[in-house]
This record gives sequence, C-alpha cells and structure tokens, in this order.
Amino acid sequence: MKNYDIIFFDLDDTLFDFPKSEQEAFTKVFNQYNIVDNLNLYKQSYREISRKLWSDLEKGKMSIDKLGSERFRRLFLEHELEMDAVVFNQDYLKLLGEQSPLIQGTEKVMRELSHKRLAVITNGFTEVQTSRISNSPLKDTFEQLITSETTGFQKPQTEIFDFAFRQLQITNKSNVLMVGDSLTSDIQGGVNYGIDTCWYNPNDKENRTSLKPTYEINNLESLLEIIK
Repeated sequence: MKNYDIIFFDLDDTLFDFPKSEQEAFTKVFNQYNIVDNLNLYKQSYREISRKLWSDLEKGKMSIDKLGSERFRRLFLEHELEMDAVVFNQDYLKLLGEQSPLIQGTEKVMRELSHKRLAVITNGFTEVQTSRISNSPLKDTFEQLITSETTGFQKPQTEIFDFAFRQLQITNKSNVLMVGDSLTSDIQGGVNYGIDTCWYNPNDKENRTSLKPTYEINNLESLLEIIK
C-alpha cells in the first residue's frame, strides 16, 4: 500500500454512468427534432460510429473538435436524414451536459478521499464535463478539470499528463495515481507517463493487452483499500 497524495480520475464510465447519460441525451435531442421513429436503430448505428471515432481520437487520427459533428454526419448519411450535423451536435452536447448519473460508490469514495488532491483528466468535451460536474454532487471535489479539448492532446498521449502536472505543480510522480476504466486510454496513458495506475473493471473484462495496471478493482470502493 502506497501513500498517494494526488489522484487523477477519468470521468465517463469511471465516476459517471456514461451509457445512461448518453441514452437520455440522445433520446431527448431526437425528440426535440420530432424524430421518434427508428430511434433504437439510430442509437445502435450511433454507438458503432462513436466507438470507432473515439478510438481514432485515442490514436491521434481524429481531433475532438471534429469528432462531435462527424459522428452525426456519418449517422445522418447512413440513414438518409436531412439534418445539420453541426447544429444537431451542439444541441446534443447541451443536453448531455445536463446528465450527471454517478457510478455506485462514487460519492462515498470522493468523500473519503477529500483530504487528498483530486483532479480529472478526460478525453471529453470541456463544456459538457464542466456542466456535468457542476450539476452533480461532485461539484466541489476536484482541484482541476483537464480535458483533451483544452489541452489539444488526449489520453494516452504524454502531453496531456505534462499539462496536468504543470497545472497542479507536481514534481514527484511516485505519489500520483491514475484511475480509469479504459486500458487503451487511462491505463496506457499512465503507463506511458510512468505513474501508477488503477484499472476500474466493473464487468471483469479480460485484459487482452500487454498492459499491466498497478491495481485492478471491480468496484470503486475498493479504491479506498489501495489509497488508505
């Protein structure tokens, strides 16, 4: 057990229940445009398109600025919908920012760790993540919110960690822990940067990569055993 003074958290699927947020915002934006037929079909297509684009973002093949409207552009093209992808994406992001369902155990863990320095490193959109945090019980929890949109880099790139370390004026990597659900983003990013990592793996997925997280947990409250 090590004494971690600074803990970086991912947000989506680590602290926030992203599928629930996405589902709610997606349904609302299509209802806003009076499109109610074939919604499940659109959702399925959207998830596949979005998954590929976020993967491209991690690999540096896609910018966060382009990703937002591109996913809807491809969706509308596939289903022959005459819509403005840029405006639609803006409306979707506004609604997404209003969704803040937390993963079970998040509030307790944040309360127990309130004496530590806590920050967020996320590949998400700055305005959305700021809004979701401020609309949730986590609103006064984090010292910094560091996003790929703000920095111009994304996990697993080392530059986003460089930015985070500068913002928090960290000089010692040994007392920093990165916590997240994504092996290719959070864990790879932490490993690349030389800091300890904790893989949050609630569904007990098999690790098919060569990555070796420092810790692996399947519920957030187990984090308290590691940090205490």
